[in-house]
Amino acid sequence: MSVFIIRQIFLSHLKPLKIREVEFKQERSDLIRKIFSCTVDDFDQIALEVFRYQYNFNAIYHKYVLQLNVDFNKIDAVNKIPFLPIEFFKSFVVLTGFQNAETIFSSSGTTGSETSKHFVPEIELYQTSFRKGFENFYGAMEDYCFLALLPSYLERDGSSLIYMANDMIQTGHSELSGFYLHHSEELVRTLTTVKEKGQKTILLGVTFALLDFVKEHTIDFPDLIVMETGGMKGRRQEIIREEVHRELCKGFGVAKIHSEYGMTELLSQAYSQNDGLFFTPPWMKIMMRDTNDPFSLVQNGMTGGINVIDLANLDSCAFLATQDLGKIYNDGGFEVLGRFDYSDVRGCNLLVI
Repeated sequence: MSVFIIRQIFLSHLKPLKIREVEFKQERSDLIRKIFSCTVDDFDQIALEVFRYQYNFNAIYHKYVLQLNVDFNKIDAVNKIPFLPIEFFKSFVVLTGFQNAETIFSSSGTTGSETSKHFVPEIELYQTSFRKGFENFYGAMEDYCFLALLPSYLERDGSSLIYMANDMIQTGHSELSGFYLHHSEELVRTLTTVKEKGQKTILLGVTFALLDFVKEHTIDFPDLIVMETGGMKGRRQEIIREEVHRELCKGFGVAKIHSEYGMTELLSQAYSQNDGLFFTPPWMKIMMRDTNDPFSLVQNGMTGGINVIDLANLDSCAFLATQDLGKIYNDGGFEVLGRFDYSDVRGCNLLVI
């Protein structure tokens, strides 16, 4: 059954949403402005506004909340907001409002598995999110040379990571920026050149490709920012993060490895600048749910399922229950520890421990 037919079935069982399109557009515009200027102090209030907005305008999320027998009027705190299972992106068109998708991002999945699809009405919203998110941690994109070693993503269509990396390459003021598939010798030459120039450089790579690279080459480039994203994609046996980072530090001659946490169903990324501890931009928040009771949260420091609030997901769903396991700490940092049994192994920075 197509996602269009499934969506129509959902819509046919809903009472008409008593909101006009012009009101939707005005509210959307107001929320975008608030989202990218939010602070720790007003995050919860904006999140509640986004929840009400998506409850009113998103047929899939509206139906899901109703099925949980949740009283919409009693949602007065962020910890009471229902999180949509991320698997819904495999079966439904998760769209908010009177919009059609300009871009459709899809997950890589595994051979024969169903892939997630993220319908994005305005690509500018994604651009704003990943640009501001990056700058929040690393400063202006224009200052960097970006080298992207992403073979598994380049070999398919619909990757949001490739879209982001391409924008970084185009935005960075370096003629040496670019994608690399399997041209390891060319990448060695480029790394040598940018090192000699003293150019600030980020090497963004899928984990297995970075490991394959340092198996063949050793680079002494202490100022290089090596940023790994994703796991082994079935190309290598999954290994623990500490071992991966130890090999990469030795191979590139750096003191630490950076990481990016993102996924097809999100429009924002969290970054780790050391030791696998991730932090989010101001419009993104991580919460941990009980692995035995998906509607309860666990205390900081305890292992749980990762729930993500990504307010940039204004046009789909901002409240997602992922299949990742993690821990969150009192300073707001969080770790990604693995995945639930039987869930797909895919991108979003997964290194099993």
